[in-house]
Amino acid sequence: MGIEYIWQDMNKMIRGLIFISLLFHCAVAKHHGSPQTAASAVPARKWPTLSGNQPLVIGRGGLSGLFPEGSELAIQMGQSFSVPNVGFLCNLQMSKDGGGVCISDIKLDNATNIAAFDPDGQKTINFYGKQLTGWFTVSYTADVLYQKLTLSQSIFSRPDQYDGIFSIASPDSVQGYNIAIFWLNVQYEAFYAQLGIKVVDYVLDTLSAMKVDFLSSAEIGFLKTINGLVKKTTTKVIFQFLAATDIEPTTKQTYGTIVKDLAAIKSYASGIMVPKDYIWPVKPDKYLGPPSTLVADAHKLGLEVYVYGFSNDIISNYNYSYDPSMEYLQFISNTDSVDGFITDFPSTASEAVACLSNNNKRNKGPSLVISHNGAAGIYPGSTDLAYQQAIDDGADIVDCSVQMTKDGVAFCMGSADLMASTTAMTKFLPLTSSVPEIQSQKGIFSFDLTWTEIQTLRPQMVSPFADNTGNFLRNPAYKNSGNFVTLAEFLEFAKAKAPVGILIDIQNAAYLASNKGLDIVGSVSNALSNATLDKNSTKQVLIQSPDTAVLAKFKDNPSYKKVYLIEDVIGDVPKQTVDEIKKYADTVNLPKTSIIRVSNFFTTDMTNVVREMKAANLTVFAHLMKNEYSTLPFDYVADPLLEIGTFFQVVKVDGIVTDFPGSANRFLRSACSDSVPSSPGGFTFVQVNPGDLLNSLDPSVKPPAGSPRPALEVSEVVEPPLPAAISPPKADAPMAAAPAAPSSHSATWTNAASLGVTLAASMLVFAAL
Repeated sequence: MGIEYIWQDMNKMIRGLIFISLLFHCAVAKHHGSPQTAASAVPARKWPTLSGNQPLVIGRGGLSGLFPEGSELAIQMGQSFSVPNVGFLCNLQMSKDGGGVCISDIKLDNATNIAAFDPDGQKTINFYGKQLTGWFTVSYTADVLYQKLTLSQSIFSRPDQYDGIFSIASPDSVQGYNIAIFWLNVQYEAFYAQLGIKVVDYVLDTLSAMKVDFLSSAEIGFLKTINGLVKKTTTKVIFQFLAATDIEPTTKQTYGTIVKDLAAIKSYASGIMVPKDYIWPVKPDKYLGPPSTLVADAHKLGLEVYVYGFSNDIISNYNYSYDPSMEYLQFISNTDSVDGFITDFPSTASEAVACLSNNNKRNKGPSLVISHNGAAGIYPGSTDLAYQQAIDDGADIVDCSVQMTKDGVAFCMGSADLMASTTAMTKFLPLTSSVPEIQSQKGIFSFDLTWTEIQTLRPQMVSPFADNTGNFLRNPAYKNSGNFVTLAEFLEFAKAKAPVGILIDIQNAAYLASNKGLDIVGSVSNALSNATLDKNSTKQVLIQSPDTAVLAKFKDNPSYKKVYLIEDVIGDVPKQTVDEIKKYADTVNLPKTSIIRVSNFFTTDMTNVVREMKAANLTVFAHLMKNEYSTLPFDYVADPLLEIGTFFQVVKVDGIVTDFPGSANRFLRSACSDSVPSSPGGFTFVQVNPGDLLNSLDPSVKPPAGSPRPALEVSEVVEPPLPAAISPPKADAPMAAAPAAPSSHSATWTNAASLGVTLAASMLVFAAL
């Protein structure tokens, strides 16, 4: 009876595919004939792979980054959201009676419900000289594995709502999905042979019964045995390298030793399959080291190179700034490209290969990429390096959140509180104070220090999602790099470098005027005028504030566009409120969760807020985009470009504010960023339809709905007029005026910016952008 219920649930999930098929608006175009026929109408691009063809994308068990490995959803969604010829890799394990299953490890512990099915079934075995304890495939018959067990997501950070639904796949069952490329990876043949399980016979039977495009193993003995029995015109034999210090069972040599003699591999294999660090090693500090010559060396011998170990939600190093598409591009150079990728996220690999690689670019449309404190995901925010990186990464508009010093110097800093973004705690801890008008926690505030005092500090990288183990740090090697920038310096830089315009963010104006005697609005107005940005400028100047009284001060200057910043999450905006906003602003900058609601890492739906704003002819920005996968709902499969694409393509915002402008720029300049496929082979970026992944779940496992969000009321928009600034108190130290441009500090801007470019180049090198 249990298996009947499982199949009932499976059928329910299959019916639910109608919802999931809407999840990304299906990334594959409809073809007349085979994918090869459709692509042949477009002149083939010559790739630097051994064959000259586009690198292959092979899903390890399908889209296993979201669904259980080898499950029906993993296979079908991997096909739907990847390049047309996406492959499927089956890691072969054997049952006690010689049946084969597709699962990544001989242990069933984390990937199935085995502990509930057979709670007393744990065993300890001798596995290649080591004692291994767990539940093993070789302890059960094929019928038990196929019919009694169900799959679970084996990586705990991934959704578990699809656990307990799907049966374990076998090589022959996978063929029912019309797999374009089937890859059979044979694991542990020598171990199975000791138990009398004849893996070679099983593989030969499989080869005779179905199409196997690739056959790989990490054991040389198996490959030498099977090589002479395989039809080379239909099946490629590939040698899989394990970690460099692991021992190969046949030769008893380390894989790090074997890789030094590639010529010997040619006698029994046509290619190699290597962990990614064989090509791009990672140093102990988690930055990339110099690349090896492995790809070039293998290609010279006629060996193809396939690389594995890719996963969007496993942090490997800091060089990619948490944008997984950049990692794939690192392996596609203009001279030597790997021949294929094995990945848990074939959709992201497809983006990189089909959309982001060299020559797959287009001119960006009107959508805007707006920096947030510069490229604050790469260098300390609001520094010269962060601003130069934002320009290098393609930001259309660069921003300065203006803060004031005690002696009246306006400068750029993400917050008036200096504790997180500078080293203020090391020098000015006694100045810690509580300012409830600004924030609930205590801080060390810029308006309590002179500009000279602030210049004695160093910037400090803010890593908002870092944990105690060091995960999610942002570029720690440069955590204190860069220089602070006055508003005058910023304006001169942005006027020369920003492609479209400048955003000036003004906060705390009323407090500064009434409590500190500081006129931040006047300081900004004077700085803009001195920079000749107050009229007839070729650059857009956007004045942003959450205070409509501030925006009202700039109302009479048509050269400025006014941006109303909504900081709190809202669920609706009545027409009366929209009409009130229009009295002060041309644009509204909304929290992204006011646009797409999220509950327990699933998007739930899209609000009407953007539609209501656009109906009133207001431009709409969304903030704040970050790359770290821990911030992304499951719908985006740990790929920040999918979130960016959703806001541009589905929501249709006019601009996004981001810590990582390079990622947004890559998306917008991609040949595949249009909703209509435009790339060879008909692939386009996946589109996420908010709420569809959640709606595909069985109601019994759906996360609880989030609390309703309030509407934005007129009373929250209307602010009292700004108070006049009282006479400033006498400074404790001689006043340090803002350096006039060019000052000695400004003179170092170019050199510092050049340093930023050099550091960025060494840190973010990847080919074929």
